[in-house]
Amino acid sequence: MKVYGLTGKSGTGKSYQSMNVCRDRKIEGIIDDGLFIYQNTIQAGHSAKRDANKVSAIKTAIFQDEATRQEVAAKIKEVAPKSLLVLGTSEKMIRQICRRLEIPEPEEMIHIEDVASRDAITTALRQRKEQGKHVIPVPTVEIKSQFSGYFMTPLRILRGKNDRQGALQEKSVVRPTYSYLGDFTISDKAVSELILYLCRHCVSVAEILKCSVKSRADGVSIFISAVFFYGPGLVKRAEELRKLVADGVEQMTAFNILAVDIEIRGLRPVLKSERQMRADGRKRRKGEADDAEKSGIPEEPAGI
Repeated sequence: MKVYGLTGKSGTGKSYQSMNVCRDRKIEGIIDDGLFIYQNTIQAGHSAKRDANKVSAIKTAIFQDEATRQEVAAKIKEVAPKSLLVLGTSEKMIRQICRRLEIPEPEEMIHIEDVASRDAITTALRQRKEQGKHVIPVPTVEIKSQFSGYFMTPLRILRGKNDRQGALQEKSVVRPTYSYLGDFTISDKAVSELILYLCRHCVSVAEILKCSVKSRADGVSIFISAVFFYGPGLVKRAEELRKLVADGVEQMTAFNILAVDIEIRGLRPVLKSERQMRADGRKRRKGEADDAEKSGIPEEPAGI
């Protein structure tokens, strides 16, 4: 295994530039802030950007936790990448990580100034200081479970036709816990009220009998018991409700949705007046959504 090191001060853009370095040198894996990343997928580890403070984040980044160290070291041996890029704030830190993970010391040390312009480094430092932004060099879907409830932004970077690793690279921007001036929480009650609001936009639902939310560190599970209006395609309409709720809650809260379970407790016939009223409401919401799109205002969830 050939090991490379990428070193630079905190906030200078190492994680952002790491994929460029891997592409140019055909490096297969990355060790970054407690994670082992191989072919754009997190194989093992725990992101230091998820820790509650900077001291814990540093300990995670250098694999001081024995269980995590063993997990990552074993996974590296199992995957056996031909080359690996280790990120750190100094050459000493990189060598320490290599020893902890039982991998060879770097054959080449790359400094951030060698792969990023002065303007790019200045911009990265400003975004870290003013906005608390950190980059993780994997697609957002890879870190949703570790960062459930935290604001994440995908960065999709178009590459040239000669890029062998693909024309599109995706990285994720997160704001770690220790970057906030204060903490925030979204209660299960607030999520339940949001779900009831979304269900009112579903013309298939006659009544919501029960709505419960169970929160975990890696996301939320939702249970909905409802009475549906009588009509064909009941299973399809229940699936449409499930998708409406999952997409709406994820978009508005940034939670990782583990499950949305729908229980159909009964059926209710649709009165002619009620059917007409719902159809009129659906047309009105569509008109409002079209107006919002023209004016650039975010639209409410579309009815089903």
